[in-house]
Amino acid sequence: MTGIGAASRASGLSVSALRFYDSAGVLVPAAVDPSTGYRRYTGEQVKAARLIAGLRRVGMPVAEIAEVVKDLPNPSAVRVRLDNHLTRLESGLADAKRELLRLHTLIDLEEKLMTRVTLNAADLSAALSSVMFAGADSADPIPAGVLFETGDGTVTLVATDRYRMAVATAPAIVEGTAARLFLPLAFAERLRAFRGGPIVLDLDPGLVTAQAGDTVVEDEPIDMEFPDYQRLISPGPAARRITVGTDELRELIATGPAVDREFPLAVLSLDPAAGLRAVGADEWAADTGRHIALNREFLLQALAAGGSGQLVLELDGPVLPLMIRPVGAESHFSLLMPVRH
Repeated sequence: MTGIGAASRASGLSVSALRFYDSAGVLVPAAVDPSTGYRRYTGEQVKAARLIAGLRRVGMPVAEIAEVVKDLPNPSAVRVRLDNHLTRLESGLADAKRELLRLHTLIDLEEKLMTRVTLNAADLSAALSSVMFAGADSADPIPAGVLFETGDGTVTLVATDRYRMAVATAPAIVEGTAARLFLPLAFAERLRAFRGGPIVLDLDPGLVTAQAGDTVVEDEPIDMEFPDYQRLISPGPAARRITVGTDELRELIATGPAVDREFPLAVLSLDPAAGLRAVGADEWAADTGRHIALNREFLLQALAAGGSGQLVLELDGPVLPLMIRPVGAESHFSLLMPVRH
């Protein structure tokens, strides 16, 4: 048998490493002097120690090294474990390369003051469908378009024509500097046409590029400061809130009293105690503090964009916007400006 020093020199494992593998139960010496504690190893154990030294160099975990040592009588099993570890190493190297490439890209984006947004094309299409109706008829001073605003793991889309506003948020991977760009409605329509898979948006103040698979589209942002929508989207503590089904509200609008001015109106009474009602022109005129009049077509378009299901209507007062939120989708909502009596 071989002493621990000779075993160390023959295997390439240090004496301290041999002691560690002894304490870990991976390579227990064949004999230990009871008085001195001196360890001695057989020739087969020295061969095992050489194998352990090689496995250490390629980063195999101690627990798996122990299994390899147990399998030494079965070379085929050992080869399987070696091949599995190689596969993990190759996979880890590929992951490391991707991460390093991502970091290089991030540095490039920050140097160029660009933002890269990666998100599911279906999520983007759904969010665009929720907001684009509110900017479709826009004109001066706000051109037809959609605001793209990046956040922490999200992109928020906003559209408005001053009489209504729609907001929707989609989950996204955001890299680079924060971005707030107002994109033409025609470009947003092209983005909405993408179906399935990821879409990558490179948001640059001078040019926006979108890629999905082999398809690439680009356009210039609208050169204007988008209105501050944040101050409109938080109803006060006195807001009246009513939950109503989309179909129920649509039926209420269709069968309610006709109120016509320059365009057909839907006049609603939001009373959490009495429920939601559609009222006529006389009742609207008699109590303007409790009712809100809305462009009927705009209201129906907001309902169509919000999809089916339950809605929450929130109102602070007759001269403030009506907020319409789908239940369970707090990041999607529409604001409709009232028509004054």
